[in-house]
Amino acid sequence: MKTYTLQDGKFKTLKRIAVNPLVLLLCLVYLFPAYIILVNSFKNRAELYENILALPSSFGFQYYINAIERMNFLSALFNSFLVTVCSLVFIVVLASMCAWMLVRSNNRLSKIIFMVFVATMLIPFQTLMMPLMQEMSGVKRNLGLPMVDTLGALVYMNIGFGASMAVFLYHGFVKSIPRSLEEAATIDGCNTFGVFWRIVFPMLKPVTVTVMVLDVIWIWNDYLLPSLVLTSKVNRTIPLSTASFFGEFTIQWNMAMAGLMLTIIPVIIFYLCAQKYIIKGVAAGAVK
Repeated sequence: MKTYTLQDGKFKTLKRIAVNPLVLLLCLVYLFPAYIILVNSFKNRAELYENILALPSSFGFQYYINAIERMNFLSALFNSFLVTVCSLVFIVVLASMCAWMLVRSNNRLSKIIFMVFVATMLIPFQTLMMPLMQEMSGVKRNLGLPMVDTLGALVYMNIGFGASMAVFLYHGFVKSIPRSLEEAATIDGCNTFGVFWRIVFPMLKPVTVTVMVLDVIWIWNDYLLPSLVLTSKVNRTIPLSTASFFGEFTIQWNMAMAGLMLTIIPVIIFYLCAQKYIIKGVAAGAVK
């Protein structure tokens, strides 16, 4: 049986005293860019160029109002919200069903399909964007389907690019679900569709929250893919609308900072609302 001496207690106290300032310092370093954006969003151009670290002489929301008008914020917010929610729903539903079937099939074909999903995670998007746009233009030209400059096309592409990681995460979690639960539900008269939605999918809540958080951050902040797909101003998402502050010869940094804060706020609200479920998901995943 291990005994603890007074020296052990002193060592733990000294360790705690040394670790806490280090953690605080790392938090400050991590939050420093957010401080720069927030502080400079209230400054005029003269104050901004004088000292980017100093507090503004006065706090006013005139640059936020100007940014909202310049960005056409409400329209961009609706577009981003629609694209994010629709992409998220399809990714969660399709990826969870696909992962469940791959795990329960457990044959050579299912293993090959899963390895293909994993392999596609290693392909950089930059190598695919030009062939992708050529294929989408060909689809529109030959089949008449609007695959460019529509929000539906962007949702379709988000599903394709987000499926690999989601299937990978769901696949590992489904393995921890006992097959006996599904067999018991089948004996009770539940069909395959009912087994998944009534038994399996509720147990996937922890990993579903993880997938949602990762995909919301990715889709909401994505700039490259929407810039290729969406060309008209009416379909712009929030990241595309913030590009209006960065001109060829001048950059309106104060309005750009205000626009970036407006872009960040919805993600922060989502995280605060889902924080309880995120913590539960991480804890449940660790137990699994």
